[in-house]
Amino acid sequence: MATTQPLLPGPGKAKNAKHTRFSLFYGADEYLDQLTKKYEEYDELATLLQASPDGGHDADQAKAAAGKDSEPKSKMLTLDVDENKRSKTTKRAIPTPNIPEPMPGNLAFLFTKITPEQKMYMWNIYTLIFVLECLTIVLYWAMIKYELLPFAWATGIIGTALVVLSIQNVYILHDVAHGATFPPYDWQTYITHPFADFISIPWIDIIMEHNRHHNSTFDLLNHCEFGWDPANWLYYLQEWTTEWYGFLTVPLILPWHMVGANDTGGVFAILWWLNFPDSGPGGKCDKAFYNKWLPVRVKHVTFVLSLWTCVWLLGSWGLDRPLIDGWKFTFAVSFFFRLGFALAWIFIANVNHSHMWNEFLARDPERTWPMLHAFMAFALGGRHRWNEMLFHDVHHMCPGRIGAMSQRGRFHGWQKVHDACVEILANGLWKSDDDETIMEQHQKRRSLVLKSRTTK
Repeated sequence: MATTQPLLPGPGKAKNAKHTRFSLFYGADEYLDQLTKKYEEYDELATLLQASPDGGHDADQAKAAAGKDSEPKSKMLTLDVDENKRSKTTKRAIPTPNIPEPMPGNLAFLFTKITPEQKMYMWNIYTLIFVLECLTIVLYWAMIKYELLPFAWATGIIGTALVVLSIQNVYILHDVAHGATFPPYDWQTYITHPFADFISIPWIDIIMEHNRHHNSTFDLLNHCEFGWDPANWLYYLQEWTTEWYGFLTVPLILPWHMVGANDTGGVFAILWWLNFPDSGPGGKCDKAFYNKWLPVRVKHVTFVLSLWTCVWLLGSWGLDRPLIDGWKFTFAVSFFFRLGFALAWIFIANVNHSHMWNEFLARDPERTWPMLHAFMAFALGGRHRWNEMLFHDVHHMCPGRIGAMSQRGRFHGWQKVHDACVEILANGLWKSDDDETIMEQHQKRRSLVLKSRTTK
């Protein structure tokens, strides 16, 4: 469970320290210098962040990098609107985040840019999770090799550990993606999700496609409102959950994720690579494809395949078996990793963007279903993780300035983040002259219930 105390000291304490205890070899100043260079290198990301609901995290660096690019912007980097700057599907104008002005003191922390020390801390946690995943695979091999436990017991214990680590992998991925985009060291981009599938998109593509998701889907229930959302195919099987045939399609969501349809999967990688970068003028291949994107993708896939080759060899020659028999060990390891990644993405993507869940939240389930909330918070790794499920709409309002609820909970405690989100929700998330969406109606009912509870 998350504590109510921050994990890092306040910025004032670390302000004068060039090298901190959170990054042994890298200082905050060097990290900021590197950050600016990375945004200049990936100016497409800078442009994409500028089009996000709140201007994106690292706004200063992104704005400076985007301003240097004089090339015409591709449709993947901009909002898809008509000549009146309205959505082509819902005809809504682009809503503006309702950021409190003036900023109340009790909410300021939520809109304050995370510090370089906090960014490096999260990347250290990310690295630790990768190391633990590798060690768990080796432990599984040792259990089988030296018969430390019966095979079924060893598989059950290790399988559970891999599922838990995979869930935490996805949450730290989401936390880092919203505020700590570039790691202190380039090699860390390779360890972000290599065990999710046998092939996957590299880290920079993860950042690109996830920000494309936010730019396309401002409202949780209006998918692809301002352009193509790469996550949209994850929602197809749940869009008719209120109909009787929803009982036939919803069970297919888990296998759809496990075959690689989510952000870290191999099937999703093919989808993204077929769409980004999109064609240049005259249908020509984007000029940056061969000198920027293709090399990054080849290196990432090579690293991922090399890791899985090691797993295969560990399960064959490492167990004194023929090389062909390595698939048995590899299948077991891959199955549990896929299950963990699938479960985490189902919560973050499918549940958060479902009609049923948002209708459920509008009925104050924290009070009427307290045991459910306590259990799910425990299963996901703490209440700071569960805040991501309770306030994903707040996250979509300001994916850059607020970032992820789980991320904020790491440094400020889950209760403080929870209470701040309740107040933000009560004030309304968007400034818009258009008719209320279904999601906004849910939010209004929910905020009334939450505020009435606090005034009693």
